[in-house]
Amino acid sequence: MVYIIAEIGVNHNNNINIAKKIINFCSNQKIDAVKFQTFKAKNLALKNTKKVKYQKLNSKDKETHYKMLKKLELSKKNHIYLKKYCEKKGLEFISTPYDIESAKFLISLNLKTIKVASADLTDHFLHEYLAKTNKKIIISTGMSSLKDVINTLKIYKKKKHRFVSLLHCVSNYPCSNASLNLNCIDTLKKIVKNVGFSDHSKDHLSSALAISKGAKIIEKHITLNNNLKGPDHKTSLNLKDFEKFVSQLRKAEIMLGSKIKKIQPEEVEMHNISRKGLYYRKNISIGKKIKKNDLISLRPFNGMKTSEYKKVINKYLKVDVIKNQSVSIKHFKKENK
Repeated sequence: MVYIIAEIGVNHNNNINIAKKIINFCSNQKIDAVKFQTFKAKNLALKNTKKVKYQKLNSKDKETHYKMLKKLELSKKNHIYLKKYCEKKGLEFISTPYDIESAKFLISLNLKTIKVASADLTDHFLHEYLAKTNKKIIISTGMSSLKDVINTLKIYKKKKHRFVSLLHCVSNYPCSNASLNLNCIDTLKKIVKNVGFSDHSKDHLSSALAISKGAKIIEKHITLNNNLKGPDHKTSLNLKDFEKFVSQLRKAEIMLGSKIKKIQPEEVEMHNISRKGLYYRKNISIGKKIKKNDLISLRPFNGMKTSEYKKVINKYLKVDVIKNQSVSIKHFKKENK
């Protein structure tokens, strides 16, 4: 099954109860993992860094990017608490470190998986550290060219790190349908085994299509309430919409099914009635050599498939047969006269 990651990110608003409510929902929905973000504002941005346009939608315009980040720093204590709470609820706790110090802290918590944000795809300081670990690494590829991606992967290949997954991603919140370029999933599958999709689109269709392209991981932002203050709430799915989202993805998986082409159990009745079988066109006496015009294709299916008619052409009957009798290979002598 596709691995679904609910991206809480900073939508906890530094409120442990908000985070717990989202985790409880994800546990009830049998979502695989929740993801947070681990950073210190001082290690991430200069104090005069401006906010991106989407980040201004639901926060004070005068607030700087740095001040916004500072308010959303998740303490080490809360990291530890939330990791244990996720484990209790049967969810994997994942987080995105934005610097080496944060990565080291997450490693100390014994996380199975570390996620690297699109913004840090070219932070080779961070990747050089992560490549030395034995953790599963998931890297989002927004704002990058294929050359950028390959250059970063070289770091992991040099360290013989075998657990890197890539997520196709478009880094806009929300991104336009025209920018999605889901065919890039095929491109990424040529360079790593495990590929997924970090979905920043408005609806559910893009992730369902990504699954049809072979995506093994789907990540989507989640919020308790779209009206909460913070940079990501308006462009995240609320709990009701996330439930629909997960339902659509699971339906997509069911619809895709197996690559083995075979008669489905629910097709058997239709097959036995609507599929034609091979019949005799008229009464024919023992010893006659059968020609194509002695045979007819009729419903219901019985005995031999019409596609098998050449198996009996020019063979000799060893019994009398009658009009509209189902053809059987047993009616014929083993060798022609």
